[in-house]
Amino acid sequence: MKKFLISIDTEGDNLWDWDEKSPIGTLNSSYLPRFQELCDRYGFKPTYLSNWEMVSDPEFCRMVGEWASEGRCEVGMHLHAWNTPPFFELDVDTNDNPGLPYLIEYPEEAMEAKVDAITLAIERNIGIRPVTHRAGRWAMDPRYFNLLARKGYLCDCSVTPHIDWKTSPGRTRGVFGTNYSSAQEEPYPVNCGNETLIEIPLTVRETHALISPSASGAKPLARSFLNVARGQSLQLRPNGRNLNELLWLVDHVENSSSGYLMFMLHSSEFMPGGSPTFRTEEDIERLYEHLDKVFDRVSRGFTGMTIGDYAREVSFGEAVR
Repeated sequence: MKKFLISIDTEGDNLWDWDEKSPIGTLNSSYLPRFQELCDRYGFKPTYLSNWEMVSDPEFCRMVGEWASEGRCEVGMHLHAWNTPPFFELDVDTNDNPGLPYLIEYPEEAMEAKVDAITLAIERNIGIRPVTHRAGRWAMDPRYFNLLARKGYLCDCSVTPHIDWKTSPGRTRGVFGTNYSSAQEEPYPVNCGNETLIEIPLTVRETHALISPSASGAKPLARSFLNVARGQSLQLRPNGRNLNELLWLVDHVENSSSGYLMFMLHSSEFMPGGSPTFRTEEDIERLYEHLDKVFDRVSRGFTGMTIGDYAREVSFGEAVR
């Protein structure tokens, strides 16, 4: 049976509106039990890709550590370069409208120090040696892949096929997000010298199919016809308005040669006001209505597995860590 992988970028509250001079809250962790219970009901096992502020929160660490010890989830690593210690000043000419810095903007010694710090924090605070990683803001390069492999990581899930992040600036002038427009959709080994890292891309599919709009009205219908003409890239990533697209993607992957389907959301999106997408209690209830429908459909053709366990299953004959 095909595998269903759930990736949750587990990070601070509403980082879309975060002021760099302000502390980052982690209140959203208190909303995760409802999602974990939904996953339990369907036998799915999420991978919580956790960043610095979350793994510094004792209650979050206690909670996910308990779930992981019971075999209900996996705890992986998610690295935001701008707030993961140790801190290094980027003395660079900046983009005109700079974004938060990518890890790949830093010198290699800074990259390694940050990866070491958060990996050790997960080990110490949660009691788990992480093997699964996703880059903050999706940006990877060969140095980053090699570093993860050297540090004992088994797999990465940062690649987003068909998507070019060139409109997402970093801090350094001329540095923008990684172009994955030609990346392959299925898992593949990344040669990292004496080690091999397994890339498990996020499920993204391009289509020109006519998908009935999830909302009624002339504008959604017109948008559907426009998507047929120009095509669209679909992810299994709910936004409260795309239920039909999510169900189409599940059907498409089930009827393809692909062996897995990967879902993605941020932990803060389970909290009212934790993201620009789900601002109210009503938005959250709609999210869970859609999740229940999607998970019910997924459960008929897929079985749940953590990303790390799936990487071990498709290890390409390499020694499994």
